Amino acid sequence: MAVTTASTPTPQPTDDPEYAANLRRATLASSIGSALEYFDFALYGLSTALIFNVLFFPQDDPALATVAAFATYGVGFLARPFGGLFFGVLGDKLGRKWVLVITILLMGGASTAIGLLPTYSAIGVAAPILLVIMRLLQGFGAGAEQAGATVLMAEYAPVKRRGFFAALPFIGIQAGTLLAAVVFALISLLPEDQLLTWGWRVPFLASFLLILIALFIRVRLRETPTFIELEKSEQIAERPVRDIFTRGLPGVIVGIGLRMAENGGSYMFNTLALTFFVASVGGQADRSLLTWGVTLGSLIGIFSVPLTGALSDRMGRRTVYRAGAVFMLVFTFPAWWLISLGSYPVTIAVVAVGIGVAVNSMLGPQCAMLPELFGNRHRYLGVAMAREISAVLAGGLAGVLGAYIIAVSGANWLLLAIYMATLALITTASTFLVPETLRRDLTRTDDAIKVSREEAGEGVDATTRTVRTIR
Repeated sequence: MAVTTASTPTPQPTDDPEYAANLRRATLASSIGSALEYFDFALYGLSTALIFNVLFFPQDDPALATVAAFATYGVGFLARPFGGLFFGVLGDKLGRKWVLVITILLMGGASTAIGLLPTYSAIGVAAPILLVIMRLLQGFGAGAEQAGATVLMAEYAPVKRRGFFAALPFIGIQAGTLLAAVVFALISLLPEDQLLTWGWRVPFLASFLLILIALFIRVRLRETPTFIELEKSEQIAERPVRDIFTRGLPGVIVGIGLRMAENGGSYMFNTLALTFFVASVGGQADRSLLTWGVTLGSLIGIFSVPLTGALSDRMGRRTVYRAGAVFMLVFTFPAWWLISLGSYPVTIAVVAVGIGVAVNSMLGPQCAMLPELFGNRHRYLGVAMAREISAVLAGGLAGVLGAYIIAVSGANWLLLAIYMATLALITTASTFLVPETLRRDLTRTDDAIKVSREEAGEGVDATTRTVRTIR
């Protein structure tokens, strides 16, 4: 029977001071990396809509300049799967720790360099080319950063509270987004000539401080217990790429589907909503005021991400994830219609709920669910491929396609709502294709997506009964 092949979840010694110290370090290391990544990406997204389209592209056609600026934003997403593939292999062969040291250097270094770039008026077409190169490097490093943080925390966390602990570093996502929104709102208060000359550069250069803090913590971190177990049993995969695209492919495909609404919705509410509002109201829109929607959404996310992660420890990953996807589906059409009305308070509220509730109610359970989908031999690579391919298909495409829709349709809210609803439908359907992974033993080398229906169970109770039977 399938039950006899399962292994007992490895208990974490939660009363062991050394384990507790490493758990704290892992949480900090993952959180600061997440904060840096999303500080950079949120800042870049906000700058794309309001600054880069002016400074790095010719202004013969402002609408096309905005589309081109969002295309450079999307280029970073194109690099992410390649970064995930490259560093994912290293993470599964060499360990999680040192890969995360490399990615933070690459990602943060590229972000800092953006603050030093000359503009189109200074060097012409070379300016957007350099911007694209920096985005490629930033995306290449980011392609394994979130996957590594997710795997690191899931493998360190106590089994019964894995959803909660795995979600804690993703408070860094909210903190990074919040910090970017606050900083951007503050620099937007500068006179336009100062903002477009030196003001926009300051937050990018400030990324260097986060790099130093993250490096200090990560070099002191120990390798995860599950990877150490993999090394002891001499089961490290020799060809993780072949494994993930053969036996691990079902998990990657379902993982991509799970991410479509969360990732695509995040970037649509973070960046595209601002562009859509300005297109609807006109160039006189107060852009700094609009960023408070992102700020409030991130504040809500600081609580909603760990809350939904903890709920998934009690109710199951699928139940909580599906509820978030359905909420986004229901919320989509009234949300974009309300933004089209041109009211500042209403738009700020819509963006805040979209980010803080709709997006983050999926992110919370996702933090544990994605690592639980994959076996120990190719977990880093599997999570990286699911996350980063979906980042191209959802997040990267959202900016370019959304900006194009706004430009050619005269800012038609219904088309944007249909686009977001499609993403939500894909994710909702994907929750019916994945087994319940609650309390799965992460030392197992088989993927959850392939376990039998009897072993996976149809809910929390069934999963709990299976664990008890094994014990």
